Amino acid sequence: MTATNPAESAHTDHEEPHDDHGSTPAAWTAVLIITLAFVVGTVAIVLANWTWFWVGVGLVFVGAVVGKVMQSMGLGKKAPHRNS
Repeated sequence: MTATNPAESAHTDHEEPHDDHGSTPAAWTAVLIITLAFVVGTVAIVLANWTWFWVGVGLVFVGAVVGKVMQSMGLGKKAPHRNS
């Protein structure tokens, strides 16, 4: 396969170019909240503080919901265009 356009030479016929790899405000916010949840939960286990452990568990769900809401607001990855 010979490509005349340098941008096309980096991709084979079966690959589509990836613009953002899912790096969106919605994804980063969800990851940040869920990471904080795991830190809170881990520290709570070390300190044997079960109240804070359950706060950490709750934050996991909060992060997932916040990420989904932000995605529905248009801050997530856009659906790929299908040429069929």
